Amino acid sequence: MDKILDSSSILPLYHQLQEILRENIESGIWKPSDIIPSENQLMQEYNISRNTVKKAIENLVQDGILYRVQGKGTFVSRPKFEQSLIGFYSFSKVMKERGLSPMDVIENIEKKKAKPRIAKQLKINEEDYVFELKRIRYAQGEPVIFETSYIPEKYCPRLSHEKLERNSLYDLMQKEYGIFVTKAKETFEPILIKSYESRFLEVEEGFPALALDRIAFDAYEVPVEFCHSIVRGDRCRFYTELL
Repeated sequence: MDKILDSSSILPLYHQLQEILRENIESGIWKPSDIIPSENQLMQEYNISRNTVKKAIENLVQDGILYRVQGKGTFVSRPKFEQSLIGFYSFSKVMKERGLSPMDVIENIEKKKAKPRIAKQLKINEEDYVFELKRIRYAQGEPVIFETSYIPEKYCPRLSHEKLERNSLYDLMQKEYGIFVTKAKETFEPILIKSYESRFLEVEEGFPALALDRIAFDAYEVPVEFCHSIVRGDRCRFYTELL
């Protein structure tokens, strides 16, 4: 590393170091899964305090550019999975189109009466039954989304673990129930992962994520699924285009 930090700059030292580390990644000096120099090495290289190094690294970890492995060090993250918000998309189909290997692990499926909030989103009665489906969605063997879907039982009777093991949810809806999901409404907000969610996504509690709520509609604009997803902030990025 031949760049130096400028103590007379208006930019804090941790920010200057952070940008140097980022440039090493963006220029390809450090590649995905490479280990970066230790805190001690960076302290000696730049003659700065441990707190300065820690803050620079922590900011890059929060941005999903670096990740830590307990007892091993800090590594360069792999590129994020990107998804356009311009049109309707299916996670499984998007992953397959990009040559990646999607996999769903069903944590639980249970039939229960719809809670008021769920009934409102699906425009059904509170006495109606829904299937509550909890899944962990993987890409290239890595868990990236923890998802809870609610599907009205009257639209997909006898929905089961076995059926979903052989098909994606939307493919099953189409093939077995004649339901064509054609559009969805989604809302996003940044969150920190809770303890319960962290064990499914294999990250620490407090890790940055996106909470995504989706209402999926059939060809007649009837809501057929309400889904609440916790999306790892270090592995996924959503974008749109403004015209």
